[in-house]
Amino acid sequence: MEAVTFSESRGVRYLHFGSELIQGAMRMRDPDEIYLEYNQQMMAWLLFLETKPGMRVAQLGLGTGALTKFQYRYCPAVKTTVVELNPAVIVSARSMFFTPDDDRRLETLQVDAKLFVKSAKYCDQFDAVQVDLYDAISDGPSASSLDFYKGCFDILTAPGVMTVNLFSRHPSFKVNLKHICEAFYNRVLLFPESHDCNVVAIAFKGPKLEVEWSEVKKRAKIITEKTELPTNKWVAGLSSENARQENKLSI
Repeated sequence: MEAVTFSESRGVRYLHFGSELIQGAMRMRDPDEIYLEYNQQMMAWLLFLETKPGMRVAQLGLGTGALTKFQYRYCPAVKTTVVELNPAVIVSARSMFFTPDDDRRLETLQVDAKLFVKSAKYCDQFDAVQVDLYDAISDGPSASSLDFYKGCFDILTAPGVMTVNLFSRHPSFKVNLKHICEAFYNRVLLFPESHDCNVVAIAFKGPKLEVEWSEVKKRAKIITEKTELPTNKWVAGLSSENARQENKLSI
């Protein structure tokens, strides 16, 4: 297991896995804020799914608990299942990054995400899946096989949405994207690269989506009003970054 270390600078606390590479961050004066841009984009499933009682989200990789805390605060109808193999990450998320303890809306499983997605117990159980699995080297996702992404597809309901954090400037990017596209039948959108070389992919399961971008923009505005997520650039980024999506969302 990777060693978990921390640093602080200008009111921001950072998580590291025994190196200088940043694995997550939290602004001390606003612990529930999602501080990093790519982490914010991991919540893009909100553009396509209405939260409702009984909704379930699987978060593969805990990090600083940024997504966990955000969903716990702003999506009270949603039950989040966190899958994290490293017990030190679970402890640090609670003690250093103020992630809430488990209750009826939050469960934390210390298990390998690659085994979790292949378990028949979780087939068709989650409305959204968020994948952010990196190790100390951070040269690409630590789970990236076609078998893994097929497992992510299997645990989703229909309709269902997966968001996954990829590292754009590494050979792993093309490999992961190829496997995601194959597992999700090419129903994949990409956000533009963020300043830290992260690219968030969004993959869809279920009926075909065909909607005007103006309607998606309205949805983004509602999300901002309710959660303060800075969604103002999301629609423009998605429509310009993806082929044949300029006029309307069709996937």
